[in-house]
Amino acid sequence: MKNTLEIDRLSTYFYTEEGTVKAVDDVSIRVREGETVCIVGESGCGKSITAMSVMGLIEGTTGKVVNGKIGFDGENLLDLSKNELRTIRGNEIAMIFQEPMSSLNPVLPIGQQITEPLMQHQKLSKKEARLRAIELIKQVGISRAEQIFDSYPHELSGGMLQRIMIAIAISCHPKLLIADEPTTALDVTIQAQILDMLREIKEKSNMSILLITHDLGVVAEMADYVVVMYSGKVVEEGEVVELFNNPKHPYTKGLLKSKPIINQRQEQLYSIPGQVPNPLSLKESCYFHERCAQCMSICETQQPKLKEVGGSTQKVACWLYEEGIADV
Repeated sequence: MKNTLEIDRLSTYFYTEEGTVKAVDDVSIRVREGETVCIVGESGCGKSITAMSVMGLIEGTTGKVVNGKIGFDGENLLDLSKNELRTIRGNEIAMIFQEPMSSLNPVLPIGQQITEPLMQHQKLSKKEARLRAIELIKQVGISRAEQIFDSYPHELSGGMLQRIMIAIAISCHPKLLIADEPTTALDVTIQAQILDMLREIKEKSNMSILLITHDLGVVAEMADYVVVMYSGKVVEEGEVVELFNNPKHPYTKGLLKSKPIINQRQEQLYSIPGQVPNPLSLKESCYFHERCAQCMSICETQQPKLKEVGGSTQKVACWLYEEGIADV
């Protein structure tokens, strides 16, 4: 199956007065045609920065992509000029941002924000773009489409705004949709509707989805393949069923254990002990070692490499799975 997106050894650093933050460090992710890949992990693990690097949205910040390749449709996005990237962004690659209220322009009508990419990328006339925008508003399940077209963001609820963000994202029929926690702050009913909508759009258009989330329920429902990140690095990846049934990395096991189980009474929900390490003070070690109950001396001084384990398609970066170091 053809790869829609190939992120190869991507490193994105931020340069601050206190020092260098390795927000994304030597990360490789592949998204195949028609596949949904979920990136999971705690806040600050590099999920959103990976997505922003793909979209070319790091420039203008204190950050810089210092290494790697982002392959899309036979081209390295990092080699493209601003104008060349602009023809792809919002057209062939689209993104749904985490906070729709802050992502939409508060002083522009909803309709204008939907028609802009249609006129820019699809070369539609103003009249054609309006008709297409109204059709998109209806497609994402919002009634009174003509009235919504002339409304402003503050007049809509959070769920409606997220639907508008999806309408904008799919307006140009992208090959790849990046969804950065698209159900954050939505109630469970609206969340389920949004996920159903994304799944339906994907199936109809054979679109690839790179979904960023910390919600393992969303992962179980949406993902074909899962990438687990911690402190800017990939610590485990694999097919969703295999990873859920047989997690390898202690961090992945902790994430799954933290999820509440329906019909099972618990006095207290499990949480992974300790805190995510300060990105300014990371050393050559397994970044998870201070929080890991299975930590060995080598974990404190050397960083494990991501490798296939047990003859499966799963990959894990953990010294527990190195021959001669520990028996698993």
